[in-house]
Amino acid sequence: MEFRERLVGTLRLLRPLFDIPGVLVVGSEVPNLLEPGAAATLIVSQDVDIGVPLDVHGRLKDALAGIQGLRPSREEPSVWLPEDKELLEVNFLGIDLSIQNVDESRLVDDPELPLMVFGPLSLLRPGGRVDVGGVSAPVPALPGLLLEKLVTERSGAKGDRDLLVALGLLLLARKEELAETCRLFRTLTAEARHSIRSNLTVLSLMDAIPGMPDPQPHRRFIVDLLRALEGEDQGGKP
Repeated sequence: MEFRERLVGTLRLLRPLFDIPGVLVVGSEVPNLLEPGAAATLIVSQDVDIGVPLDVHGRLKDALAGIQGLRPSREEPSVWLPEDKELLEVNFLGIDLSIQNVDESRLVDDPELPLMVFGPLSLLRPGGRVDVGGVSAPVPALPGLLLEKLVTERSGAKGDRDLLVALGLLLLARKEELAETCRLFRTLTAEARHSIRSNLTVLSLMDAIPGMPDPQPHRRFIVDLLRALEGEDQGGKP
């Protein structure tokens, strides 16, 4: 089965969750859904991340209990496994929009569905829906998702993956979305702005990785965004 078919099949299984306000498909699969025709050419993970606002946690658990063919992992109950081995794993993450510092993270302990709440996810806002394979999947607005990927501190292969996912988003961004990215950047702390600029610098210097967007032909575009953010930095928080 092709990766796109696996992704669409997984989203089809999760369709009941997408009627809950605020629930979003997040993470590295979003660029795949935003590509023309949801082409899903960016194969960097074998799972789907679902962002769950904390105020709908209970409602999502109820909907999740009604989905046949999906069960929690024994090792990690926030990861749910499909009975169909061709489908992708599903990770559930908490979104707390009240978080002011993107460095904050915490665990929402729950016997049925515990959630890790990561501060960078507070940058996400609903961005509409993508119709793919008969499923209307809710995705975040691109500016917040782009900054979420750039502010997240990871090393090694995972860090490289996040930066190349950010590049995939950057290449899809419209002019007005880049302007909104700069506006949102100004609202962040000095530490978060520094992390974003540093990660963009790393991205501009990265070599190609098979199966991922190649930064080399787009270095000028990356540097242009870096310079735009540096220009905005004077208006950020101290």
